[in-house]
Amino acid sequence: MVSASGAIGTVISALYFYPRGNFFWGTLVLVLFVLFDLLDGTMARLSKSGSSTWGALLDSTLDRISDASILAGVLLYLIDRNDRLVPVVLIALVAGGLVSYIKARAESLDIQCNGGFAERTERLIIALLAIALTGAHVHFVLAIGMWFLAIASVYTMLERLRIVYVATKKL
Repeated sequence: MVSASGAIGTVISALYFYPRGNFFWGTLVLVLFVLFDLLDGTMARLSKSGSSTWGALLDSTLDRISDASILAGVLLYLIDRNDRLVPVVLIALVAGGLVSYIKARAESLDIQCNGGFAERTERLIIALLAIALTGAHVHFVLAIGMWFLAIASVYTMLERLRIVYVATKKL
């Protein structure tokens, strides 16, 4: 329930505030829902029934939806303004999804694929900080943040591919 509430709140907030360019207040609202999302795994482990396989899958799926909605909201804003940052945010969105996919796919092959420069929490911090500061009228921070996010996500994706490649050579 905590996962679903956090994800629904994140998606609705991101797709309501960000396309309108309301980056500062939108991010403040989003942070509350993101905190729900970051705490749900801990709450599941502490509960009497513990975490479940279904709960872990649902949580991961909702995380991907939440993360995508944040960048999608920014993309809608940028597309409406025909901004040159659109391809950079698209790269960040796709590469971020692939970072998670590579880990999940590796683990389905019984290969540990932990680590990387920009895991989910780091990517969220980079994105939300850049978006919030843009809303606070700090010039150029959205471009800097999105470029950094795109590069960090691609780098992490390549790191994880390397981890899996090395692991398959040891098999």
